[in-house]
Amino acid sequence: MQREHMSVFSDNELEYLAAQQLGRFASVDVRSRPQVRPLGFFYDPETDGIVIGGAEGTGMRHSAKFRNAAARPDVALVVDDVVTTDGWAPRGVEIRGRVEVHEEGGAALGRRLRASFPFDPAWMLLRPRRVISWGIDCSSFDLRARDVA
Repeated sequence: MQREHMSVFSDNELEYLAAQQLGRFASVDVRSRPQVRPLGFFYDPETDGIVIGGAEGTGMRHSAKFRNAAARPDVALVVDDVVTTDGWAPRGVEIRGRVEVHEEGGAALGRRLRASFPFDPAWMLLRPRRVISWGIDCSSFDLRARDVA
């Protein structure tokens, strides 16, 4: 994968993220209770961030994850899988950062990112501050962690 500018992600991490369809989004509500939700995501090369957009008609802006992110924008996204259980080889990327919530523009953004479904108007952009990966640029049991902002 040829890049025009430097990314906070390594080439291998970008390739891995592009091949995955599901991650787990962690946020905290206004009463400090954690919430984790599975969701789809998209890497956006223009912002070097992670876009989270719901399907059209799902009312993304009314979801708990959207409300949590609006109130407390420090969040995390974990994308992981297991290459093999014969020898146990997990791999993944954890992205910690601040999320921006947007109530409009999702439809156009979904088209620009070539999403396989039309986006709801509301969407979120996770801007990475810390990236931790394992099994991608290192062995499954070593962590590659770095602050990126």
